[in-house]
Amino acid sequence: VDKCLICDSEYSPFVDFGFMPIANAFATKEQIKNEYTFPMKVGFCGNCNMVQLVEQPDREKMFHENYAFFSSTSNYMKEHFKLFANSVSELQDLNENSFVVEVGCNDGILLENFVIDNIPCLGVEPSENVAQVAMEKGIEVITQFFDRPLAEHILQSHQKADAILSANVMCHIPYIHSIYDGVKTLLKEDGVFIFEDPYLGEIIEKTSFDQIYDEHVFLFSALSVNYLANMHDLELVNVEPQITHGGSMRYTIAHKGVKTVSQNVINLIKKEKKLGLDKKQSYLGFTDNVNKIKNDLINLLTKLKNDGKKVVAYGATSKSTTVTNYFGITPDLVECIYDTTPIKQNKLSPGAHIPVLPYDQFRESNPDYVLLFAWNHATEIMKKESDYMGNNRHWITYIPNVKVI
Repeated sequence: VDKCLICDSEYSPFVDFGFMPIANAFATKEQIKNEYTFPMKVGFCGNCNMVQLVEQPDREKMFHENYAFFSSTSNYMKEHFKLFANSVSELQDLNENSFVVEVGCNDGILLENFVIDNIPCLGVEPSENVAQVAMEKGIEVITQFFDRPLAEHILQSHQKADAILSANVMCHIPYIHSIYDGVKTLLKEDGVFIFEDPYLGEIIEKTSFDQIYDEHVFLFSALSVNYLANMHDLELVNVEPQITHGGSMRYTIAHKGVKTVSQNVINLIKKEKKLGLDKKQSYLGFTDNVNKIKNDLINLLTKLKNDGKKVVAYGATSKSTTVTNYFGITPDLVECIYDTTPIKQNKLSPGAHIPVLPYDQFRESNPDYVLLFAWNHATEIMKKESDYMGNNRHWITYIPNVKVI
């Protein structure tokens, strides 16, 4: 029997992806021999409405000194975080006496905006290689996992926070109660805790199942976030949809009774109930949709292979690990993946062992079809490559269904 990480109720999985490697564990031929995998199943708790991975892989294997994801590689994300920082400054009226803490600051893409405005801030980031990049931008960083003891330490060395921020991190943390205890401890009376993560409603509506991988322990909804906040004498006071990562939600949490709950929250909870995010049945339908995409994509790739077409992939994303491993996409169906991240290049993709090559070789490869793993940046990418793709080369996308463009 599986126990919910939030409320300890019993629940059962609704989808089983089989054994999965770590999504960002791009490896050399030598390292592949010791590849770590874990059973990836996803369940829904009918009591608190949280959707979660049934088993968590070893955290030290995911976030470490060689973590392969640097936020700042996307210009779109740079702009997104600049706007995020501005909205927080405005909301909390921040100045040189304020204090902002970011949990999981990565390479400083969000906090650098506060540094420019002379607003005191602190990053918490356990992956040393990305933390180093943030420090070089003049950001103070603690290379640890955030929890209540660390919050108490920050309280003593600094002050209470006007804002605690986090982007695409909360969903990574199985011991989330300790985070909320830390937030409760560190947040000023009128402070806000604002975080954004891939949104469950979008994942169910779009069947974007590839948002599920080792790092994403939780798939949040307003229903589940509000339940969790209430357990810690906090409450959800605002929600704002974001288009990042294929559909995210920004949640604003405050001490209970301090701020007015926005109509947005009430509307979104109504919408979620209408979508059936509080019913197990909806999730079983999601699993059927995933399997339809699987069959359609494998049939298409097999047909293209038999027709002698050359198929390559674009973007060695974390998401691609779920797709290649669950669908069984091997190098004989997709011969390589082109990617701009140096740390991933000339390695093999996790589990499926598809070679990852530097992006600058993409155009020389002369493919007939390009499978787009970075589908959440489709507009940006298709525009960039439109001259090269022309009329005789085609994109393949698979969310919300398989399409040849």
